[in-house]
Amino acid sequence: MGRVQLFEIVLRHGRAVYSPGEPLAGAVRVRLGAPLPFRAIRVTCTSCCRVSSKPHDTAWVAEEGYVSSSLALADKGSLPAGEHSFPFQFLLPATVPTSFEGPFGKIIHQVRATIDTPRFSKDHQCSLVFYVLSPLNLNSIPDIEQPNVASTSKKFSYKLVRTGSVGLTASTDLRGYVVGQVLRLQADIENQSGKDTSPVVASLLQKVSYKAKRWIYDVRTIAEVEGMGVKAWGRAQWQEQILVPALPQSGLPGCSLIHVDYYLQVSLKVPEASVTLPVFIGNIAVNHAPLSPQPGLALLPGAPVVPSAPPDEEAEVEASGALCPGPVSLSTKSHSQQQRPVVAFCSVPGAPEPHPQVGSPAPHPLLPPLCISTGATVPYFAEGSGGPVLTTSTLILPPEYSSWGCPYEAPPSYEQSCGRTSPGPTPRS
Repeated sequence: MGRVQLFEIVLRHGRAVYSPGEPLAGAVRVRLGAPLPFRAIRVTCTSCCRVSSKPHDTAWVAEEGYVSSSLALADKGSLPAGEHSFPFQFLLPATVPTSFEGPFGKIIHQVRATIDTPRFSKDHQCSLVFYVLSPLNLNSIPDIEQPNVASTSKKFSYKLVRTGSVGLTASTDLRGYVVGQVLRLQADIENQSGKDTSPVVASLLQKVSYKAKRWIYDVRTIAEVEGMGVKAWGRAQWQEQILVPALPQSGLPGCSLIHVDYYLQVSLKVPEASVTLPVFIGNIAVNHAPLSPQPGLALLPGAPVVPSAPPDEEAEVEASGALCPGPVSLSTKSHSQQQRPVVAFCSVPGAPEPHPQVGSPAPHPLLPPLCISTGATVPYFAEGSGGPVLTTSTLILPPEYSSWGCPYEAPPSYEQSCGRTSPGPTPRS
């Protein structure tokens, strides 16, 4: 073995997730097989955001720093053989943003230690990535507890002949949700034409904006639900539920180079009509929000969502009529969260992997996961007095990803959605 047998950074109590304004304490551990002369031993804490113009490229075109602090742990001297520990502590700023990682950029926080050796000797370095979670309180967003409603109307043409129009109205029970909460969707469709509509599709979209030399938009489909179409001259109502998977919070406050938005888009292909509802994802739930699903829906983190039950035979017969006196309940054709989710162990780089102990109690089933999220790597707190811990979690994978968004148009902003009823541009997948 070499002279330096161990050189690592450990954080106090094995923590991996910190809040802004908290102290970051730990130690640099060194194990030597022989004496090591050095000029200095330093530890540095850095936090920054880096953005590239190409996916997964390390040639950054924009950079923003938040923390850059350095401590001298030891001056010039010689370390004898054996074990050595050098404690350190940094204070994280109150404005440091939440950790994030995407194809065009990342917000990374890390501690780096260096042993500066004499001339012609090899310097020794090690680093450890830690995560910051700045909780987003949904109650601080105006009108967050109000229902989200949008509507549009489209002319229905068949072989260049107008046969009527179709009205589409979509609504959600809230404007903001937390991980593991159920988003309840209702779509009302009035088909005032002689042709059947195509199936109705609801998609939970994530739009990440990166400020490089120009704005780059990465639009992804996180979850997708498809319902039946509406018969000619019919009225129908479609109710569905989407379990919010582990996602980074909206906005990423404190960072000016990366912005995260979420939208629920409800659309028809025939006729081409869609409405876009802005949705906020946070860490502190809306007051008096219904955190439990409707009867029959599983709410365990990572559990598959149970779609609405299909209509009975009488409802199908009524839906097939030429003219329905009242709205018909539409059934669901497919749900991206129906499938058995992929079980993945979600770990934090640099932290030890947890191993279940014999006889230890099972984790509480309603604890939100600390895991790698869909679309970006951001950990989440686990509730309880013990603080955030590493845990196994089930990942709900999206049915499809659209490619990066430079040639594509992103969904409209929140202000644009509130100021008009016509649908915004639809991202292509």
